[in-house]
Amino acid sequence: METSKDTVKLIGRPGTEPIVKQFDENKMVARFTFATNEESLNEAGERVQTTQWHKVVAWGKCAALVQQQVKKGKKMSIVGKNSCRQYIGSDGNRYETIEVVLYNLYVFEPQIA
Repeated sequence: METSKDTVKLIGRPGTEPIVKQFDENKMVARFTFATNEESLNEAGERVQTTQWHKVVAWGKCAALVQQQVKKGKKMSIVGKNSCRQYIGSDGNRYETIEVVLYNLYVFEPQIA
């Protein structure tokens, strides 16, 4: 039986500061939005930039790394997998969302002390 691995690799910038929650001594989750840009030519031959927004979630050690490294607007690469999550909104309706579950990240811009 052949297995496939759902891997997402994106280069872009966080659109928000991460929201980090500590559940207990050993459990942590971090969430942030991530923007990727794509350029194409329109019918008039002009360059048009399109931004895609991605929801990112990190758990455990990855969440701690996000807390230390992720800053709004910093150029970085993220690696993870797509995950579909269902939840009940405050309005009582059921919703589905797709998130990137983070495995690793690399910050292109150096930290300034």
